[in-house]
Amino acid sequence: MALIDNAIYVDGVRRSTPPSLEDTFEELHEHSGMAWIGLFQPSAGELAAVAEEFSLHPLAVEDARKGHQRPKVERYGDTLFLVLRPAWYVDATETVHFGEVHVFIGPSFVVTVRHAAKPELTGVRTRMEASPELLRLGPESVLYAVLDQIVDGYSPVVAGLENDIDEIEDSLFGGDEQVSRRIYELLSEVIGFQRATSPLRGIVESLLDGADKYDLAVELQTRYRDVLDHALRIAERAEAFRTLLESALTVHSTLVSQQQNDAMRRLSEAGLAQSEETQRLSEQAISQNDEIKRITSWAAILFAPSLVGTVYGMNFEHMPELAWEWGYPASIVAMAALGVGLWVAFKRNRWL
Repeated sequence: MALIDNAIYVDGVRRSTPPSLEDTFEELHEHSGMAWIGLFQPSAGELAAVAEEFSLHPLAVEDARKGHQRPKVERYGDTLFLVLRPAWYVDATETVHFGEVHVFIGPSFVVTVRHAAKPELTGVRTRMEASPELLRLGPESVLYAVLDQIVDGYSPVVAGLENDIDEIEDSLFGGDEQVSRRIYELLSEVIGFQRATSPLRGIVESLLDGADKYDLAVELQTRYRDVLDHALRIAERAEAFRTLLESALTVHSTLVSQQQNDAMRRLSEAGLAQSEETQRLSEQAISQNDEIKRITSWAAILFAPSLVGTVYGMNFEHMPELAWEWGYPASIVAMAALGVGLWVAFKRNRWL
C-alpha cells in the first residue's frame, strides 16, 4: 500500500484516521485542521489525486513521481516542495546508503513521499503527536520534525565513515595492496554524503529568510536554527572527510611511486654491478689474450733457431754446405736473423 499513514489534526491533536485519500479530502473540508498524509512509492494516479486536491504544481509532482532528485526547496505560491536525501550506515558492509523523501507543505496539509524503505517517518509522527503544542503550530512544525530526524540520522553515518577512515590511516603504511581501492570507494561515498548534506544549509536558510513573510512562529524559527547548526556541523565533517581521503590518496600514490623508484634503483644498481663485473671479465680476458700473444711470439722466436739448428744437426753424409767453411757461422747468423725478424714483426703487430 502506498498510503502508509493518514490523519486529520485539529489544534495539534489527531482527530481522525480516514481509510482513504478521498475520505481525507472530505473530512479536511468539513473540519478546520491539517491533513498529514504519508505515501510510500505512490502510483501516478495516487499522486495525481493528491496534486488535484491540494493544487500542487505539475513540475513538483513530476519530480516526486520520478525521484532521483537533488536536495532542494522550491516555493510555488503558498506551497513548499522539498527534496531531502536521508542516509544511513550499514555496519555489515561498511557502506553508506541513501534514500529520498519529498515533502509538500501547504496552509492545511503535509504530504510526505518516500522512495526508499528507509527512513521510516513513523517515529516523527509519534513524536509530534506527543507534543500537541508543537504540532499546533501547523505544517511547518511537521517539516521541522522531518528535517530534524533526517539530520539526526546523519550522525551514525559520520561515526561509521570516521571509523572507516581510521582503518584506512592504519593500513596506509602497512603495505595493503587493496587500500587504494578502499580509498576510492570511501571517497565516492563521502562525495555522495556531501551531495546529500551540503544543500541543507541553503534549504534551511531559505526557510528562515521567509519566516517573517510567511508568518513562521518564533518557536519554529528557533528550532530551524538548531537544525541548521547541526546540518552545518555535519557538512563540515563531510568536507573534512573528503580532504582526509584525498590526502590519503595522495600519500598512497607517493608511497607507491617511492616503492617503484626504490625498485628501479635496486635494478639499476644490480645492472651497474653486473656491468662492472662484465667489464672486469672483459679486461681479464683481454689481459689473458695479451699474455697468450706474448707467449706465442716468444715461442715462435725460439722455435726459428731451433728449426735451423735441427736441420743442421742431422747426421747425413751428403748434405749441402756440409764441407763449406762458412757453414757454421752462416747457420748462427740465420738463426739470429730469423729471431730478430720475428721479434720485429711481432712488435709491429703489438704482440710484444
